[in-house]
Amino acid sequence: MKPFRYQAPSSVDAAVEAVEPMGVPGQGGAFLAGGTTLIDLMKLSVATPPSVTDIKNLSLDGIEEADGEVRVGARVTMAEAASHPIFLDRAPVLSDALWKAASPQLRNVATLGGNILQRTRCPYFRDNVSPCNKRDPGSGCAAIGGINRLLAVLGTSESCIATYAGDFANALILFDTTVETHRAAEGPRQIPLEDLHVLPEDHPERETVLADDELITGYRFRLPDWARRSVYVKARDRESYAFALASAAVALDLDGETIREARIGLGGVATVPWRAREAEDFLKGKTVSEETGLQAGRIAFENAQGYEHNAFKIPLGRQVVAKAILDAARKDVSGSAGQSEGAN
Repeated sequence: MKPFRYQAPSSVDAAVEAVEPMGVPGQGGAFLAGGTTLIDLMKLSVATPPSVTDIKNLSLDGIEEADGEVRVGARVTMAEAASHPIFLDRAPVLSDALWKAASPQLRNVATLGGNILQRTRCPYFRDNVSPCNKRDPGSGCAAIGGINRLLAVLGTSESCIATYAGDFANALILFDTTVETHRAAEGPRQIPLEDLHVLPEDHPERETVLADDELITGYRFRLPDWARRSVYVKARDRESYAFALASAAVALDLDGETIREARIGLGGVATVPWRAREAEDFLKGKTVSEETGLQAGRIAFENAQGYEHNAFKIPLGRQVVAKAILDAARKDVSGSAGQSEGAN
């Protein structure tokens, strides 16, 4: 681990002013919350920030609802959110995504602000030796011709096929979430979560639209009543906190067996958190059935590109989407307080 300057300011303004922007994506100072990704990458010398700004003293906690809008602070831990009544009762897909994402030890430390910014687990990015355009722009992508079983089939480019590793963002994206940030000179900013991450294209080193000195302070979103009919299905090599081979977050608004509205997020298969809007549009007005679910899965992966070792993710992903749709449709919401299908 290379030397760095450490500071722990007591206000958001002081925190963003303390960061050292370098003008090169990923080369400036870093914010530290739970540190479950950052510290690992610093130990590997994949991340070498000149300064680390600890946000442990900032008042970015709490989950609250006002005027129909939920606000979640960036320092809320995964464990706190997963067990919160708003997540458990009003949007089980959010709770499920968090419970299935990591071990209890990690959930008790990792924060939601850092969670959606976690870096890829592509082995070529993390080995600090192989060609990797994300780590060393212009060096090439060893994954395309290498061992790519865990890597992406959606949103890839000739420069990068690294998978976005998170679970929570793939569920949070269903609810048109707004990401609240703060930057030293510009102050507060609001970014649609769907616009936060950037496809690799020719510059995979640019993972988000955030500046080096821009801090996520929280999230805002509205939950329709039918968000209670939501699930997170995750296919993985083992049940004990493995990363997804393919996952699907699904929420359904039903009128009997007819789908009025559907929302689908995909994980484990794309380079960014992925909203399957074409599949959502297809489901409107359709009757819930296995064939309907499979067709939605086919549409969701229509533009997927498999590589030597990960082409299996395409048929697997279709099946995961179909299962999530059927599981959501079968979900018993009769005991939910204030349940009103179709109301927002």
